[in-house]
Amino acid sequence: MNRMFVPLQGAQMLFVAFGALVLMPLITGLDTSVALFTAGIGTLLFQLITKRQVPIFLASSFAFIAPILYGVQTWGIPATMGGLMAAGFVYVLMGTAVKFKGTDFIHKLLPPVVVGPVIMIIGLGLAPVAVNMALGKTGDGSAVLIEQSTALIISLGALTTTIIVAVFAKGITRLMPILAGIVVGYIMSLFFGIVDFSPVANASWVALPNFVAPEFHWQAILFMLPVAIAPAVEHIGDILAISNVTGKDYLKKPGLHRTLMGDGVATIAASTFGGPPNTTYSEVTGAVTLTKSFDPRIMTWTAITAIILAFVGKLGALMQTIPVPVMGGIMCLLFGSIAAVGLNTLIRNQVDLSEPRNLTIVAVTLVFGIGGMAFGIGEFSLSGISLCGIVAIILNAVLPHQDSKEADETS
Repeated sequence: MNRMFVPLQGAQMLFVAFGALVLMPLITGLDTSVALFTAGIGTLLFQLITKRQVPIFLASSFAFIAPILYGVQTWGIPATMGGLMAAGFVYVLMGTAVKFKGTDFIHKLLPPVVVGPVIMIIGLGLAPVAVNMALGKTGDGSAVLIEQSTALIISLGALTTTIIVAVFAKGITRLMPILAGIVVGYIMSLFFGIVDFSPVANASWVALPNFVAPEFHWQAILFMLPVAIAPAVEHIGDILAISNVTGKDYLKKPGLHRTLMGDGVATIAASTFGGPPNTTYSEVTGAVTLTKSFDPRIMTWTAITAIILAFVGKLGALMQTIPVPVMGGIMCLLFGSIAAVGLNTLIRNQVDLSEPRNLTIVAVTLVFGIGGMAFGIGEFSLSGISLCGIVAIILNAVLPHQDSKEADETS
């Protein structure tokens, strides 16, 4: 590959990831410039740990949206960052365990019957937030920000665009449905006159992102730790995907232990600066598949481009002007897609829900998650994805498999 084109291809990969990268911090109230910076830093650290062998880009993880929303509301951004840092250490511990024990223990601890419903909860638990924002309200529905009929037209326009691009577009455009939805929704918002450009006018061209140092609150840490379950499994799937694309087995070289550690260190670094947790980006993997750009150096330039853009103050301010209905419309598809991934995990692995054991794990996990079950002792309360992950793991460990149950009855 001509070295002159490597930086250009790196910028192209960031363009593919850009919509999803900035949407996550916009939803959770984090700073988009910090998210760009930590995506770049996280990717560079990942490359350092994996000896720059894997052509993959890391950025904002959607799996953490619900926990971050709850954490910011309950403990504030600094304490939430402390919890996310602890979640990053879970990845590192998993990587260490994989190095010494292999991957079998992960499959035993987190089989599809556990991972599937937990991923479904990540999506379904956020459905009310998406609908509220699509209707022009705040995520919790407590206040109306934009008149409902106007908000509905904009959100449906953004949603329709996202669907059309995802389903009917060709080539690299098909990998950017979120960005397309944001652009069309933003143009419609301009037409309705609901975009406030004052933050852009007041922002300087070069500005330091609003970095936030983490604080350590034991409740926030215990709340965040189990959330790392689903993204860790998602990480394994993404590494398998990029391995299939390039024809190289990255599970062996550089090794799953290195990629997990790289993801964990990237998340720890992100929380150090007040950014969202990092995860491997499927959109970029898709772009790698399409363009046959297998050179990991491209991702180095993608990371460098992200870091440079993080210091463009007017870009960060422009991201903040995106109206709520634009994000709400896209989120209706996005969160539903996350739930569908969880459902597909059960289907693809042929999880038999006629078996009482499997049905129990899936049923209890879904009802606890969607119903908002919470267990509390004193000041500590466990709910949402954290509770669902722990309950699913415990049920999977305690309930006997059908074969062992039948063996006990015959003996």
